[in-house]
Amino acid sequence: METGRSSESPEVPKKGKSKTPRKPKDSILKQKSPAEFFADNKNIAGFDNPGKCLYTTVRELVENALDSAESISELPVVEITIEEIGRGKFNSMIGLADHERRDEALYDDFETAKAREKRLAKEARVLEIQAKNVALGKKVKDPAATKAVKGREASYYRVTCKDNGRGMPHDDIPNMFGRVLSGTKYGLKQTRGKFGLGAKMALIWSKMSTGLPIEITSSMNSQNYTSFCRLDIDIHKNVPHIHIHEKGENKERWHGAEIQIVIEGNWTTYRSKILHYMRQMAVITPYAQFLFQFVSDSPEKNVTIRFTRRTDIMPSVPLETKYHPSAVDILLIKRLITETSKQTLLQFLQHEFVNIGKSHAERLIGEMGPDFSPKMSVKSLTPQQIVRIHQLFRQAKFDDPSGDILSPAGEYNLRLGIIKELHPDMVATFSGSAQVFEGHPFIVEAGVSIGGKDVKQGLNVFRFANRIPLLFEQGADVVTRTAMKRINWNSYKINQTQDKIGVFVSIVSTKIPFKGTGKEYIGDDISEIASAVKLFSNAAISSNQKL
Repeated sequence: METGRSSESPEVPKKGKSKTPRKPKDSILKQKSPAEFFADNKNIAGFDNPGKCLYTTVRELVENALDSAESISELPVVEITIEEIGRGKFNSMIGLADHERRDEALYDDFETAKAREKRLAKEARVLEIQAKNVALGKKVKDPAATKAVKGREASYYRVTCKDNGRGMPHDDIPNMFGRVLSGTKYGLKQTRGKFGLGAKMALIWSKMSTGLPIEITSSMNSQNYTSFCRLDIDIHKNVPHIHIHEKGENKERWHGAEIQIVIEGNWTTYRSKILHYMRQMAVITPYAQFLFQFVSDSPEKNVTIRFTRRTDIMPSVPLETKYHPSAVDILLIKRLITETSKQTLLQFLQHEFVNIGKSHAERLIGEMGPDFSPKMSVKSLTPQQIVRIHQLFRQAKFDDPSGDILSPAGEYNLRLGIIKELHPDMVATFSGSAQVFEGHPFIVEAGVSIGGKDVKQGLNVFRFANRIPLLFEQGADVVTRTAMKRINWNSYKINQTQDKIGVFVSIVSTKIPFKGTGKEYIGDDISEIASAVKLFSNAAISSNQKL
């Protein structure tokens, strides 16, 4: 009988690594600083790509300059310069030696001999076809510029903005630029800023794209010294990293600020947007004087444009206000309770909200239920009681907030701005009374022009929110849709496609209801604003007909 292992006997396992699954490491919760969040989501603040970053940097600096001058009732004088910096100069600035390529095929813009031969053959065929068309007497379009082989080499620009505004306190400068979500625009009032980031986001972009610091020179009125600060930002800690912070002599008694920053950008693709922005800003602020310059190593590329002041009449300074009861949520009520200096619930309702007098506050407290009394401590309110207050705020009747706190451009200034920049054959403007949306007052001003300089045939829509131009996502905006779909231009004997029509609508509010993450347009779904835009645009057109 043959001895040995049975064919059914189990196999001896092979020696080797154990297949026992490893236990996953315990997850560690990580926190992001505000600066880190915006660095990771820079598109939220309008820093989508290098070209848009250049545009947004210019916009932020110009709007800060205007705010600063207007805050001290000074007629704004703003100088903005974009200086093109070549790669060699940039490398010299950061102390990096120039490096010649060794392996051309390693680079993204490398073109093989076969690809070059194919491209040249295509160009030759196009030229041959054009020559035949010329011989036959056919109209020939100018040959399109040959597309260069794409590369990802960065372009750098030094952006400088100088103003005659308030200036900044010496000790506050580092935090004003190097700490995200610290600033002076967080109260409830009409402001130009969309995010409250100002130049901070430009500094974050500079840190990401060039690693170079920002430079700030500033002096306040009546100061005998200037402040100079060179700093960057520690993105992970959200704190300023100060290189230099010193005082110098102010012999000229200048007041204002000069900010200089070097960033990656793209002037070629965003040139027209930046120039349109400056022109539209000159329309809505005819009391300001702007000097815009683009400086290049190639003199033929240089641009210098002066936007002169047309009037000395400035809009009133917008006033800070308290919240309307219908405009608050539970978190905001809790924050107001934490920050209030008032002791009782009655005092809190009277002094922390608009349009609640003593008798009205007593009626509201009586309606809240038996757990509430006028003399109860506001700090002792439970979460459930705060929800009850919020529910009542949403259901009760309140007088509308006043529009007196707002600062529209003014019908006179809007008209002057349009005439100054467009030179139309006819222009009419109309300013409406204050309206209300979700507890926030808003004012709509409209202007309509016919003809003019550099105005295309058809509808040319100019949109402004809190006196700043809106240049992107125009098709979805309430102003564009109203101008194109809700106004019967034929009834005013205006040809919508042939005439040169300018439609100007400016909306100011304590809260602009922007849509989208970039806050570049106002939605068409807000009936209160849509109705006001249509009404006041029609009123402006009617005024035009009477001229």
